[in-house]
Amino acid sequence: MNVVLFIGQLLFAALFITSGMAHFAKLEAMTGYAQYKKLPAAKLGVMVSGLFFLVGGILIVIGTYVDLGALLIAITLVLAAFIFHNFWRESDANTKMQEQIAFNKDISLAGAALMLFALVNSGVISGSDLFVNIGSISLFN
Repeated sequence: MNVVLFIGQLLFAALFITSGMAHFAKLEAMTGYAQYKKLPAAKLGVMVSGLFFLVGGILIVIGTYVDLGALLIAITLVLAAFIFHNFWRESDANTKMQEQIAFNKDISLAGAALMLFALVNSGVISGSDLFVNIGSISLFN
């Protein structure tokens, strides 16, 4: 079962590590989108969300402070869902559908991150369950 957990760690974390790197590689384009969505301090918001995704993903994949990494990801995803994918404000049917799909994706991934947070914090997953663990698995326990 440890192999399955490790594969899950890699698959889950890879999305956020690559997304975090993209926030910095495409900083100007993402800042433009954030400005379009009327995010105050758009560039700072893009950089912070990119950092949260990158750090969160790295913490999960290396098995250190997994709960903190999952919490960083969950917070960022919930904020992104409500700020950027507010489908209820769209009038065009196609745009509304695309934003609703993105909203649902962000909320469901946040749910997965919160489940990971809870599993680590409750002790269901421990450091010995992970293939890679270079330190404490939990910051909050």
